[in-house]
Amino acid sequence: MEKEPLTVRGLESLKEELIFLKEKKRPKIVEAISEARSHGDLKENAEYHAAKEQQSHNEGRIQEIEDIIARANVIDVTKLNNDGKVIFGSTVFLEDLDTNEKINYKIVGKDEASIKDKLIYFRSPIGKGLIGKNKNDLVEILTPSGKKNFEIKDVKYI
Repeated sequence: MEKEPLTVRGLESLKEELIFLKEKKRPKIVEAISEARSHGDLKENAEYHAAKEQQSHNEGRIQEIEDIIARANVIDVTKLNNDGKVIFGSTVFLEDLDTNEKINYKIVGKDEASIKDKLIYFRSPIGKGLIGKNKNDLVEILTPSGKKNFEIKDVKYI
Protein backbone atom coordinates (compact mmCIF):
# COMPACT_ATOMS: atom_id res chain seq x y z
CA MET A 1 0.00 0.00 0.00
CA GLU A 2 1.67 3.18 -1.22
CA LYS A 3 1.66 6.14 1.17
CA GLU A 4 0.11 9.30 -0.25
CA PRO A 5 1.44 12.66 0.99
CA LEU A 6 -1.21 14.97 2.43
CA THR A 7 -1.08 18.34 4.15
CA VAL A 8 -2.60 18.83 7.61
CA ARG A 9 -5.35 20.98 6.06
CA GLY A 10 -6.00 18.33 3.39
CA LEU A 11 -6.48 15.66 6.07
CA GLU A 12 -8.85 17.93 8.03
CA SER A 13 -11.02 18.63 4.98
CA LEU A 14 -11.20 14.90 4.09
CA LYS A 15 -12.28 14.10 7.65
CA GLU A 16 -14.95 16.84 7.49
CA GLU A 17 -16.25 15.45 4.17
CA LEU A 18 -16.32 11.92 5.62
CA ILE A 19 -18.38 13.04 8.64
CA PHE A 20 -20.79 14.90 6.33
CA LEU A 21 -21.22 11.88 4.02
CA LYS A 22 -21.75 9.43 6.90
CA GLU A 23 -23.82 11.52 9.31
CA LYS A 24 -25.81 13.84 7.02
CA LYS A 25 -25.96 12.47 3.46
CA ARG A 26 -26.20 8.72 4.22
CA PRO A 27 -29.34 9.03 6.45
CA LYS A 28 -31.04 11.30 3.86
CA ILE A 29 -30.42 8.74 1.11
CA VAL A 30 -31.71 5.89 3.28
CA GLU A 31 -34.82 7.98 3.98
CA ALA A 32 -35.29 8.66 0.23
CA ILE A 33 -34.99 4.92 -0.55
CA SER A 34 -37.51 4.05 2.14
CA GLU A 35 -39.91 6.76 0.89
CA ALA A 36 -39.54 5.56 -2.73
CA ARG A 37 -40.09 1.93 -1.65
CA SER A 38 -43.42 2.86 -0.08
CA HIS A 39 -44.64 3.96 -3.53
CA GLY A 40 -44.91 0.33 -4.65
CA ASP A 41 -43.57 -1.32 -7.83
CA LEU A 42 -39.76 -0.87 -7.79
CA LYS A 43 -39.22 -1.78 -11.46
CA GLU A 44 -40.76 1.45 -12.73
CA ASN A 45 -39.93 3.61 -9.73
CA ALA A 46 -37.49 6.33 -10.91
CA GLU A 47 -37.11 7.87 -7.43
CA TYR A 48 -36.06 4.51 -6.01
CA HIS A 49 -33.47 3.90 -8.74
CA ALA A 50 -32.12 7.47 -8.44
CA ALA A 51 -31.80 7.11 -4.65
CA LYS A 52 -30.06 3.71 -5.00
CA GLU A 53 -27.60 5.24 -7.49
CA GLN A 54 -26.97 8.16 -5.14
CA GLN A 55 -26.37 5.67 -2.33
CA SER A 56 -23.84 3.81 -4.46
CA HIS A 57 -21.92 7.03 -5.25
CA ASN A 58 -21.98 8.13 -1.61
CA GLU A 59 -20.72 4.76 -0.30
CA GLY A 60 -18.01 4.74 -3.00
CA ARG A 61 -16.79 8.18 -1.94
CA ILE A 62 -16.81 7.12 1.75
CA GLN A 63 -14.61 4.11 0.88
CA GLU A 64 -12.33 6.31 -1.23
CA ILE A 65 -11.83 8.84 1.61
CA GLU A 66 -11.26 6.09 4.19
CA ASP A 67 -8.62 4.58 1.88
CA ILE A 68 -6.88 7.96 1.38
CA ILE A 69 -6.83 8.58 5.14
CA ALA A 70 -5.46 5.07 5.78
CA ARG A 71 -2.62 5.67 3.30
CA ALA A 72 -1.99 9.29 4.29
CA ASN A 73 1.52 10.42 5.09
CA VAL A 74 0.61 13.73 6.75
CA ILE A 75 3.28 16.37 6.32
CA ASP A 76 3.15 19.44 8.56
CA VAL A 77 5.54 21.94 6.97
CA THR A 78 5.10 24.42 9.83
CA LYS A 79 7.23 22.04 11.94
CA LEU A 80 10.11 21.95 9.45
CA ASN A 81 13.05 24.35 9.20
CA ASN A 82 12.52 26.64 6.24
CA ASP A 83 15.76 26.84 4.28
CA GLY A 84 14.10 28.38 1.21
CA LYS A 85 13.72 25.03 -0.59
CA VAL A 86 10.46 24.16 -2.35
CA ILE A 87 9.09 20.98 -0.76
CA PHE A 88 5.73 19.23 -0.50
CA GLY A 89 3.35 21.47 1.47
CA SER A 90 5.32 24.68 0.97
CA THR A 91 3.81 27.83 -0.53
CA VAL A 92 5.83 29.20 -3.43
CA PHE A 93 5.65 32.86 -4.46
CA LEU A 94 6.53 33.25 -8.13
CA GLU A 95 6.93 35.91 -10.74
CA ASP A 96 6.07 34.88 -14.28
CA LEU A 97 9.04 36.32 -16.20
CA ASP A 98 7.07 36.45 -19.45
CA THR A 99 4.11 38.45 -18.07
CA ASN A 100 5.56 39.90 -14.83
CA GLU A 101 2.48 38.43 -13.11
CA LYS A 102 2.99 37.50 -9.45
CA ILE A 103 1.38 34.22 -8.42
CA ASN A 104 1.66 31.77 -5.57
CA TYR A 105 0.95 28.07 -5.25
CA LYS A 106 0.84 25.63 -2.38
CA ILE A 107 2.32 22.25 -3.33
CA VAL A 108 -0.18 19.55 -2.27
CA GLY A 109 -1.31 15.95 -2.82
CA LYS A 110 -3.62 14.66 -5.53
CA ASP A 111 -6.83 14.84 -3.48
CA GLU A 112 -6.22 18.43 -2.38
CA ALA A 113 -5.25 19.90 -5.75
CA SER A 114 -7.44 22.76 -6.99
CA ILE A 115 -6.04 25.22 -9.50
CA LYS A 116 -8.68 27.85 -8.61
CA ASP A 117 -7.58 27.66 -4.96
CA LYS A 118 -3.89 27.80 -6.05
CA LEU A 119 -3.32 24.30 -4.68
CA ILE A 120 -1.09 22.49 -7.16
CA TYR A 121 -0.47 18.74 -7.34
CA PHE A 122 3.19 17.93 -6.62
CA ARG A 123 3.32 15.54 -9.59
CA SER A 124 1.86 18.09 -12.07
CA PRO A 125 4.29 19.74 -14.52
CA ILE A 126 4.51 22.93 -12.42
CA GLY A 127 4.68 20.98 -9.15
CA LYS A 128 7.50 18.76 -10.47
CA GLY A 129 9.28 21.80 -11.90
CA LEU A 130 9.26 23.61 -8.55
CA ILE A 131 10.04 20.83 -6.04
CA GLY A 132 13.65 20.90 -4.95
CA LYS A 133 14.28 24.44 -6.26
CA ASN A 134 15.21 27.32 -3.97
CA LYS A 135 14.25 30.92 -3.31
CA ASN A 136 15.66 33.23 -6.04
CA ASP A 137 16.03 30.34 -8.55
CA LEU A 138 14.99 30.89 -12.15
CA VAL A 139 12.86 28.00 -13.36
CA GLU A 140 11.72 26.97 -16.84
CA ILE A 141 8.74 24.62 -16.84
CA LEU A 142 7.17 22.89 -19.82
CA THR A 143 3.40 22.99 -19.26
CA PRO A 144 0.58 21.79 -21.51
CA SER A 145 0.16 25.43 -22.63
CA GLY A 146 3.86 25.85 -23.47
CA LYS A 147 7.09 26.94 -21.74
CA LYS A 148 6.78 29.09 -18.63
CA ASN A 149 9.64 30.98 -17.01
CA PHE A 150 9.42 31.82 -13.33
CA GLU A 151 11.56 33.38 -10.65
CA ILE A 152 10.98 31.98 -7.19
CA LYS A 153 10.53 35.12 -5.08
CA ASP A 154 9.85 33.39 -1.77
CA VAL A 155 9.10 30.02 -0.19
CA LYS A 156 7.00 29.81 2.97
CA TYR A 157 6.22 26.84 5.17
CA ILE A 158 2.74 27.90 6.33
